[in-house]
Amino acid sequence: MTSMTRWTSTTRWMFCLVAATAIAGAVEADIASFTSDRDNTLIESATGSLSNGAGQHFFAGRTNQGAGAAIRRGLIRFDVAGNVPALATIDSVTLTLNMSKEHFFSGPEPISLHPVLADWGEGASVGGLGEAMGAQAAAGDATWLHTSFSSGLWANAGGDYSATASATVTVDEVGSYTWGSTSQMVADVQSWLDNPATNFGWAVIGDEVVAQSAKRFDTYQNLVEANRPVLAIDFTPIPEPAALCGLGLAAAGLALRRR
Repeated sequence: MTSMTRWTSTTRWMFCLVAATAIAGAVEADIASFTSDRDNTLIESATGSLSNGAGQHFFAGRTNQGAGAAIRRGLIRFDVAGNVPALATIDSVTLTLNMSKEHFFSGPEPISLHPVLADWGEGASVGGLGEAMGAQAAAGDATWLHTSFSSGLWANAGGDYSATASATVTVDEVGSYTWGSTSQMVADVQSWLDNPATNFGWAVIGDEVVAQSAKRFDTYQNLVEANRPVLAIDFTPIPEPAALCGLGLAAAGLALRRR
């Protein structure tokens, strides 16, 4: 065996490290697009007895009901860790929702995404008459008071979520709307990928002061597939270490032979 092909263990790993690092830097970004795996509406109620877990829609804003019953807050979650490889770097994020109904007097309204701070559930409840009024909460449903009906409770009535919005979009007439990509949305999704147990999704918050401002958005249960929520993530994957090492050694060996 010549000195050209006599590799010690240390030499082998040095070549592996250097070449693998160069190859890792050249890995191309990828895109994952998928719908939510959970969504619901928090319906203002003193008893926390209403929900819309299995409905085709969720709501954000204020209805024309009286005080104590008018506010609606959407909840939506995506299985990030199930659709993006571990250790990937999140480069950009967009959320697309279909707004399918509003009150006749509703105008342009700011709709914001806020990271939810506690886990929550989705049961079998389905509201009637467009679903805005909700229905009797079923087992496991998130409600105005409950993270999971009827055992777990929010620390604060109306849900626990960050006061800081990750993104805000003005929603006007019926149609499709996209949030992002913002640095905070990227940070949210990166955190959910790195720590899946903390992925509680976003609260979708509308105008809660003006009556009849509520907007209706379609859920992943919607019968029209094209109207379901879509989270699009542009990410850079991390190649498997064994694959990097093999590529690195191959590249180093080729370089030696050409000398």
